Amino acid sequence: MAQLLRVQNFNVSSDGIGAGEDQTLESPFGHADPGKLFAWAGATASWPMRTDPGGSRGLDDYLTRDYARNIGAEIMGRNKFGPQRGPWQDHEWQGWWGDEPPFRTPVFVLTHHKRPSFTLSDTTFHFVDGDPATVLDQAREAAQGKDVRLGGGATTIRQFLDADLVDTLHVAVSPVKFGTGVRLWDSPDELLDRFHLDVVPSASGVTHHLFWRK
Repeated sequence: MAQLLRVQNFNVSSDGIGAGEDQTLESPFGHADPGKLFAWAGATASWPMRTDPGGSRGLDDYLTRDYARNIGAEIMGRNKFGPQRGPWQDHEWQGWWGDEPPFRTPVFVLTHHKRPSFTLSDTTFHFVDGDPATVLDQAREAAQGKDVRLGGGATTIRQFLDADLVDTLHVAVSPVKFGTGVRLWDSPDELLDRFHLDVVPSASGVTHHLFWRK
C-alpha cells in the first residue's frame, strides 16, 4: 500500500489562522492563544498530556487518538521546532518539548541552515534543506512503510499542498478569530479542486474538516 502524507489534527481559527504574529521562546504561537485552538483536544480522554482521570469521548477523542496511528515519520517547518531565524546561534536549543518529545519517530525539520541531527528519547530530529518532494522521499524511507505526518505550521502545509503531495488533511476549525497571523487558507473551498471534503461539527464547538485526495 502507498505511504500517505497526512495532516493530522492541525488547528486553525475560524478566519483560517494557524499561528499568530511575533513568535518568541515564551510565546510559540505569537499573539494567538493556543489554548483557544486546542481546547477541544485537551478536553478529551486520550489527550497525551492528561494527568487527571476523565475527559470527553466521541469524535474529538477519536481524532486525538488517531494522531499517531500508523505514523512512521514527521515533517515540520523550522518555526514549529523553535523561534530562531537565520543561522543557528545555539545548538543547545532542542525544541519546545523537553527531554521526551511527543513524536516518537524520526522528525525532518525544514531549514536553510542545517545542524547536526540529535536524539531525545525515541525521537530523532534531522535538519534538512530541500524541496518538498525530496524531503518527503527522505521521510518515507525513514518511516519504513508507515505513513508520514506533515505537522505544520501553516506555511509548510501550504508548500506541500502547492506541490500536490498531500493525501489527507484533518483541520480542526475553532470558533475564535485572530485577525492576523500565519494563514492556512482564506476558505477551505480553495482545496476543493483536488480534495473531497466532509465537514463535521463537534459538541465541543470545533468543526472538523476532513479532506482526502480526489
